[in-house]
Amino acid sequence: MKAPAVDYVRPRSLAEAIDLLAHAPVEARVIAGGQSLVALMNLRLASPGLLIDIARLPELLEVADHSDAVILGACVTHAAIEDGRVADPSRGLMPRAAATLAYRAIRTRGTIGGSLALADPAAEWPAVLAALDAEVVLYGASGPRSLKCAEFATGIFQTKLAQREIVKSVRIPKLSGDARCGYVKLSRKSGEFASALAVVVADHRRGYSRVVSAAANGAPLVLEDISRLVGDGARDPEALRNALDTDLDRASDRRFDEFQRTLHTVAAMRAVQQALA
Repeated sequence: MKAPAVDYVRPRSLAEAIDLLAHAPVEARVIAGGQSLVALMNLRLASPGLLIDIARLPELLEVADHSDAVILGACVTHAAIEDGRVADPSRGLMPRAAATLAYRAIRTRGTIGGSLALADPAAEWPAVLAALDAEVVLYGASGPRSLKCAEFATGIFQTKLAQREIVKSVRIPKLSGDARCGYVKLSRKSGEFASALAVVVADHRRGYSRVVSAAANGAPLVLEDISRLVGDGARDPEALRNALDTDLDRASDRRFDEFQRTLHTVAAMRAVQQALA
């Protein structure tokens, strides 16, 4: 099956892209790497009348390395993060996660902003950026606005991105030299979407810790009880497991079956063990 006919335009600036998005007489969608949208179009699950190509906009390719954070433009590719071609505020966590994302051909085209905007529940970046307490910067006709990545995704393929907004960049706080991280992705084979995904960040110098579970039938879950224990330096496996059970019980809206719950429990406990090792 092939995609339906569609018009295509490549704006010269972010402002022009926003104007096209706001005033197109047909359904318009922005496209950068196109690794998800083109597949949906080929399956006739999406049929926009206009594609607005933002992949080469300078404003979306900028990388700024500040003393306390790194800002990555939305069109920075997974491969650029994997290869260390952009500043890494995460002390290796982000390159490690990028290397597990699909296949190399996809990583060379897919973008960090596109992953956030799509909000696939099994995607790596929404979970990793939530664990890092990152902020996503959105841009529309009224200018920029920022949201915590942990609050940006609201459900399966659902976000707080407004209809005529574009993901502009992501601001990621820098971890201290004492920070420890854990990352576990469970999938049937390398390159596939996760069946369960867990990310742990423990930065005691900054007084920050967070455990996030993804591929969890919705937006990434911030696991508050076990995050608190990790922040306190707890190492007792039983106490950590009990806290995790409480967190998963609290997420009753996710309707985990026994197999799914076991996968998420194993992923989270392994990631915590990595961070505490």
